[in-house]
Amino acid sequence: MKRSLLLIFLLIFTLVLSGQKDSINAIGAMAQKEYSREANNVSISIYPVPVRDNSFTIKTDRDISFVKITNIIGQDVLRLQYNEPQQFIKVFLENPKRGMYLVTIIFSDGFKVVKKIMVEQSE
Repeated sequence: MKRSLLLIFLLIFTLVLSGQKDSINAIGAMAQKEYSREANNVSISIYPVPVRDNSFTIKTDRDISFVKITNIIGQDVLRLQYNEPQQFIKVFLENPKRGMYLVTIIFSDGFKVVKKIMVEQSE
C-alpha cells in the first residue's frame, strides 16, 4: 500500500514538473520574441527637450507615417498622418499646458514607438 502511494506520488510529481517545464519554455519563447522585436532598433531624436516655444522636432532614420501626442491622462492633443512618410518632422502645439506628454510614432512598416517629452511654458 505504501509502495503504491509512493509510486502515485512520484508519478504526479513528475507530471507537475514536466508541466512547469513546458510553461517555462513557453515563457522563455515569448521573452525571446519580445527581445527580437526590441532588437529592431530605430534611432529617434526629439528636440529640444524640454519643449519650449510650442514646437519640437522629430528626426529618425526610418519613415514616419503617423504621430500622436497625448497628455499624461491619455487625452489626444494632436494627430498627424502622413500620406508620404517622412524622416524629419516639425511638430507645432497650439497653447500646450506645462507637463508631461507622450509622443506615439508609427512607422510606415507598422513599428510603433512611444516617447515621453516635457513641455515648459514659453517665456
